Amino acid sequence: MDFSWIKRRGSGVFLHVSSLPSEFGIGNIGRAADAFLDFAQKAGFSYWQICPLGPTGYGDSPYQSFSAFAGNTYFIDYEELAEMGFIDARDLDSLRALPRDRCDYGAIYGILPDILRKAAAKFPSAAAEQDKSSFKKFCDDNAQWLDSYALFCALKRKFGGRSWLEWEDEAYRKYSHAVLNIPADCRDEIFSIKFGQWIFFRQYAKFREKAHAHGVEIFGDIPIFLSLDSADVWANPDLFELDKKTLKPRNVAGVAPDYFSESGQLWGNPLYDWKNRKGELFDFWARRIKAASAMYDVIRFDHFRGFADYWSIPAKYADARKGSLKKGPGMEFFKFIKAKFPRQKFVAEDLGLLSKAAHALRGDLNIPSMAVLQFAFGDTPKNPYLPHNIRRNCVFYTGTHDNDTSIGWYEAASEAAKDEARRYFRASGEAINWDMIHAVMLSVAGVAVFPMQDIIGLGSWARTNTPGKPDGNWQWRMTVAQLQKALRDNAAYLRSLCELSDRLKNSIEK
Repeated sequence: MDFSWIKRRGSGVFLHVSSLPSEFGIGNIGRAADAFLDFAQKAGFSYWQICPLGPTGYGDSPYQSFSAFAGNTYFIDYEELAEMGFIDARDLDSLRALPRDRCDYGAIYGILPDILRKAAAKFPSAAAEQDKSSFKKFCDDNAQWLDSYALFCALKRKFGGRSWLEWEDEAYRKYSHAVLNIPADCRDEIFSIKFGQWIFFRQYAKFREKAHAHGVEIFGDIPIFLSLDSADVWANPDLFELDKKTLKPRNVAGVAPDYFSESGQLWGNPLYDWKNRKGELFDFWARRIKAASAMYDVIRFDHFRGFADYWSIPAKYADARKGSLKKGPGMEFFKFIKAKFPRQKFVAEDLGLLSKAAHALRGDLNIPSMAVLQFAFGDTPKNPYLPHNIRRNCVFYTGTHDNDTSIGWYEAASEAAKDEARRYFRASGEAINWDMIHAVMLSVAGVAVFPMQDIIGLGSWARTNTPGKPDGNWQWRMTVAQLQKALRDNAAYLRSLCELSDRLKNSIEK
């Protein structure tokens, strides 16, 4: 089995869509992306890596989404809705009052859904016949997930935004009942949700086309586990390890105790019922990957280890210590995926401690994996993340969305790690972000990727996410001035590094 695809060297930038500069409180897939694509092109980058684009709930994490298939309508370019005549330009004034350097999700939640409902209400009377036909075709083509998602969202609003396991009318906790008894007061909301998804995917198709026109491929992500409070779990309870009567999880996902945490990590996601529903789950995953491949040129399997083996924790326990290791779908799953998607480019997220089974599966698949330079120092010369130990068939990062920025990492590192880094880079450490960018760019790794915060030289305050921290994540945004400065001061230099290391854009074979 050969999942390798990196034939020539390339490089890219990591920036979630939410972090793009815009005047509307959050980044979007319309005009907000244009200047960034110009930067990526001028820098010689081949890839733009983003986080999952699903709708988010409490905590705002793109890895805890209400749907494995839906798009986040926060990322719509709402100016386009005004130009289409579905809203007034002044409807956007409240968005213009939001901060430009961070996402205020509480304020966004109170503004954007109402703007979308206003546009949806006007659509039947204001839309051109071509748009009406396009909308109907979209709804028909995506009915398998769209119908349940729209109903889920409408009922969630009806029941005060609570998790579906807490809805007041217990009958609606069962999808089989809800789909046959749709409340009349939910129908407008269902239409609005479907309208929002049509707009999102209509704009996303243009976004991806523009990226390709700039010589940039979109590098996206598939979280292995789904949120319990999601349309997918609600509508497909038999695919998961849920109690037949209460529909609550019997076992949940997490990580075993290790040297990072003596109690392990309790994630709480419901587990797939691989033992009893393997065939149905293979089909479900095929639908997920088909949807992702329509959005992304490269797909990263988040928590790749879970396909080899995973930590199963009885839901009654408060931490992960009393869990047990279960066997994942393994090679059989990947043979199925390879047959279905023979040309799709995949990457395995294999950071952290891997079991022997996970190491073996990664090797047997020959799938590109990940490495992070921040993990290299303060250990031994045999550390696998040091540039002289890096595998060619991997994507090498200075840091990821879960890491501190490179400057923040260096400032917080031990004196021994700082000293090792300075000696390794033969540098003073005064521009550690560029020392690290140079090392990754000039390494043997097939693909080199840099968070935008490292390119523009920001400290810890600008990190995207701090795992284990319950709030304050996913808020950082780049400003227009920072992007303009990067375009002016950094793009040409990055391009010269791409040329020096044989990573110029379009160098990845299709």
